[in-house]
Amino acid sequence: MRELSIKYGCNPHQKPSRVYIKNGELPFSVLNGNPSYINFADALNAWQLVNELKKATGLPAATSFKHVSPAGAAVANPLSDALKKAYHIEGMDISPVATAYARARGADRVSSFGDFVAISDKVDIDTAKLLAKEVSDGIIAPDYDEDALEILKGKKKGGYVIMKMDPTYKPEEIESREVFGITLEQLRNNAVISKDSFNNIVTRNKDITPEGLRDLLIATITLKYTQSNSVCFAFDGQVIGCGAGQQSRIHCTRLAAGKADNWMLRQHPKVLGLRFKEGLKNPVKDNAIDLYLRDDITEMEYKEWEALFEVVPEKLTKEEKTSWIKSFDGIALSSDAFFPFRDNIDRAAASSVKYIAQPGGSVRDEDVINACDTYDMVMCFTGLRLFHH
Repeated sequence: MRELSIKYGCNPHQKPSRVYIKNGELPFSVLNGNPSYINFADALNAWQLVNELKKATGLPAATSFKHVSPAGAAVANPLSDALKKAYHIEGMDISPVATAYARARGADRVSSFGDFVAISDKVDIDTAKLLAKEVSDGIIAPDYDEDALEILKGKKKGGYVIMKMDPTYKPEEIESREVFGITLEQLRNNAVISKDSFNNIVTRNKDITPEGLRDLLIATITLKYTQSNSVCFAFDGQVIGCGAGQQSRIHCTRLAAGKADNWMLRQHPKVLGLRFKEGLKNPVKDNAIDLYLRDDITEMEYKEWEALFEVVPEKLTKEEKTSWIKSFDGIALSSDAFFPFRDNIDRAAASSVKYIAQPGGSVRDEDVINACDTYDMVMCFTGLRLFHH
């Protein structure tokens, strides 16, 4: 099959719409549901991300996409009891593939609401059972266990989008797109990101742990498929904060750092001990935790929020938040372009960043290196800009 009709484009008034390939056959099949234009955009970008993560790490990988950027991405790495509770899978033993998905979804559970999922490996029943409990639009993967497929077909009253990707597919080297009736053409971003990408360490501290190197790899590959400007924080085998599509580099860093802080704070004993009223669904709990961690909650929001608990909790103090975030050691950060000012490093330090990867090339590189040295961080210059639009 070379072409599929789509009910409309990005918005309902944008008709007609279709997906097609100029040469050969489409490298995917739709096993269930009716994918939208945005579903296809998410699926094809998300698949590239997990496919590349799997090749780079050798581990099953997953991502949770929203509006053509990853809300989370991860590889299979065992979950702590605290993370299992934070991810609403307390007491469960799950497969490596399901673990990768749980981590990807858990990076930013508020943003992942209604996501499109990509999995690098065959989707097993553990992964399908986790997905069955989440609000999600669809999934793309190279294959599915029969039992897993039946579970997924039951989502969204039978309308859940399930796509099967040909893992051997290789696109043409030159890609094009139209903007305002004018065609733009370029070489596809075929840059290969590996552990060797981080060899050029420019700071005094040059000691990167294997875990730090893995997390730099995850953060940097994630940026390759994130709308620019973008900055990504990673830790423990997963993305923990992604700042996408900002016009200013410091705004990317602040956005990603704020999400990373929330990820850390969601594992605080006070957060894990929140006593919600019976019957609340996970998205309601996730939103309530998000409000619990915010400092700017309004009086109206507070009244709606306190009604969700058996016992209204005392909010974390600023000192408690700072102390908890400082207890995390070895967080990695990657940027899709150079840091123009040291303010990005100062903000990263407040979120326990230890390892940084960026292209380098700013006239203020020396200032940024000195800032890293002040915090005893390790920073490498990759020489590789990763803008994605």
